Amino acid sequence: MDDLRDKYITAIAGAADEAALEDLRVQAVGKKGEVSLKMRELGKMTPEERQVAGPALNALKDEINSALTAKKSALADAALDARLKDEWLDVTLPGRGRGQGTIHPISQVTEEVTAIFADMGFAVAEGPQVESDWYNFDALNIPGHHPARAEMDTFYMARAEGDNRPPHVLRTHTSPVQIRSMQEHGAPLRIICPGRVYRSDYDLTHTPMFHQIEGLALDRDISMANLKWVLEEFCRAFFGLDGIELRFRASHFPFTEPSAEVDIRCSWEGGTLKLGEGDDWLEILGSGMVHPKVLEAGGIDPAEWQGFAFGMGIDRIAMLKYGMPDLRAFFESDLRWLRHFGFSALDTPTLHAGLNR
Repeated sequence: MDDLRDKYITAIAGAADEAALEDLRVQAVGKKGEVSLKMRELGKMTPEERQVAGPALNALKDEINSALTAKKSALADAALDARLKDEWLDVTLPGRGRGQGTIHPISQVTEEVTAIFADMGFAVAEGPQVESDWYNFDALNIPGHHPARAEMDTFYMARAEGDNRPPHVLRTHTSPVQIRSMQEHGAPLRIICPGRVYRSDYDLTHTPMFHQIEGLALDRDISMANLKWVLEEFCRAFFGLDGIELRFRASHFPFTEPSAEVDIRCSWEGGTLKLGEGDDWLEILGSGMVHPKVLEAGGIDPAEWQGFAFGMGIDRIAMLKYGMPDLRAFFESDLRWLRHFGFSALDTPTLHAGLNR
């Protein structure tokens, strides 16, 4: 056994790479290795001989395996050191000309929308993406039996056994930011709430994670007429069309009363969508006057204050403005798509300099 030990310990120490090390492992402790074959001979020995040979063989096998593991780790460390030396980069050297990067359309359209509403006096408000169901549903007057609260539509966070805290969800809209802003700032208030939202849906025009922007305006004498003007001005500026025409259809949302879905005039002549002309209508957003119960949840007295709210999908209006047919492409990280639809990193959208057309 001493000869076997010296033979393999020396060979392992001198192994040049992992392939040679694997060959030595097979020769020594593999199914047909020398140490394994000797262990099979234990059955032919007397009990007294096995008491001596058995522990010695096990100790030899453990020592060889330990040597193999140590050598493998040493070879891996040496390979990493060599790689780090080869891939070392002097960050003080001048940059290489690799072409200018591009801004993702979602980021660009978010900036465009923010610039338009900022000109109307709306501030940007943000909130957490993981919300309690109170902020996401209850505070927005969404009842417990509403389909939106079902697990088929909403991503609920897992809870440990015995956790009695209210359930949390990945927010399904940015409306909870409105509640938080009302609680923090009170009225009057004028904000937009852009951000990621999550719903369990996936097809050409829906993805499990998408982007939404909502608006809220509170004052003593705000009406649907103010809402109509704001949305018309936004659409004219965003789509760059003076002839934009909107249609308000009565609808129902738990958090607004009255509620209205907003359509934009369009045509599908020749299979091409054109906004601002034709006899067809395309739904682009939802809106309405804030429900009194929502105001109360935000700590606002509905007898003294009122306001309007609206919400639209950033991804959806980006598709309409820039002719992107499939929403799923926004999240596939295809550089060819981004180079085609992307925007210059230095082109910041502003009203005085012009939005991208």
